[in-house]
Amino acid sequence: MGRIVLVTGVSRHLGARVAETVAADPGVDRVVGVDAAPPRHPLGGVEHVSADLHGGSIAQTVVDSGADTVLHLGLTPAGSAPGGGSATGNGNILGTMQLLAGCQRSESVARLVVRSSAAVYGQSGHDTLLCTEEREARSMPRSAYAHNAAEVEEHTGALARRRPELSVAVLRFASFIGPSVDTPLTRYFGLRLVPTVRGYDPRMQFIHEDDGVEAVHRMALSANAGVFNVAGSGSLPLSQCLRRVGRRRFAMPERGLRMLGGLARRGEFDYSPDQLRLLCSGRVVDAGKLERELGWSPAYTSSEAFDAYLSERGGGPRRHGAAPPRRPHRTRPALGA
Repeated sequence: MGRIVLVTGVSRHLGARVAETVAADPGVDRVVGVDAAPPRHPLGGVEHVSADLHGGSIAQTVVDSGADTVLHLGLTPAGSAPGGGSATGNGNILGTMQLLAGCQRSESVARLVVRSSAAVYGQSGHDTLLCTEEREARSMPRSAYAHNAAEVEEHTGALARRRPELSVAVLRFASFIGPSVDTPLTRYFGLRLVPTVRGYDPRMQFIHEDDGVEAVHRMALSANAGVFNVAGSGSLPLSQCLRRVGRRRFAMPERGLRMLGGLARRGEFDYSPDQLRLLCSGRVVDAGKLERELGWSPAYTSSEAFDAYLSERGGGPRRHGAAPPRRPHRTRPALGA
């Protein structure tokens, strides 16, 4: 008998693609897609269940589904939710707590994969060291989004300690990018006049959307547990990204973020100070652990993933339903093989 997989966040691009990819896997019998909002396009053979993240319905859905594998992909990018960062954070944390309560009550759940963010490493300033999963943050991340991602991880870790027989993996993703990705970061690159913070030219690291989907798919059906960084190799300075995207920029002092916040609250500017603080970090993560344990590595480097995003911008809107060309994934022999 194949696996039963429950996927949260299927109204958004990543969740929908993961649900469809997992449903096509011959080792999976059934996929249940959960979200409070309806999916933006048909999910094929995926069953959709509407569940309120703020009530008890998502916990009950986990129990009723009979799922043995749960993929929690509901972490919303900073600034994506109505009401701004506060609403986004509350939805992330409350939704995660309800989902984890369902996993604890369920007698069938044996595998849990949770989406997190490399933002949990916080502000690294001019530190050039790669961030590994074992590296502890020296201070709590300043941005609300990073703080919320860290809190999601904390609640997930607490469940793992209460249920040691449950196999739990946390994926800390670099910034998603690609032809179909619409996030606060891609909208930032599309601004006519792009704000930056004076004195900072952070290294940007990306994960191509196809690689992100494949990483979740492979991790879901594996037995690897722990925390894993997920990113394309290499990085690009923010200044180079802006030159390549052809945007003018203006640098402001950090204290100017308060003024920018006032403009954002009045709807005169659509990029918040909290999002801009994420760009004050030069963190670059080491994804070697993921590659070693899965025997797989992303097909796109960070630079190639950014090129894929740029090629779509330069080529005009893609026809509805047409998939961007995909590169074959690189699979490495498992250690010891």
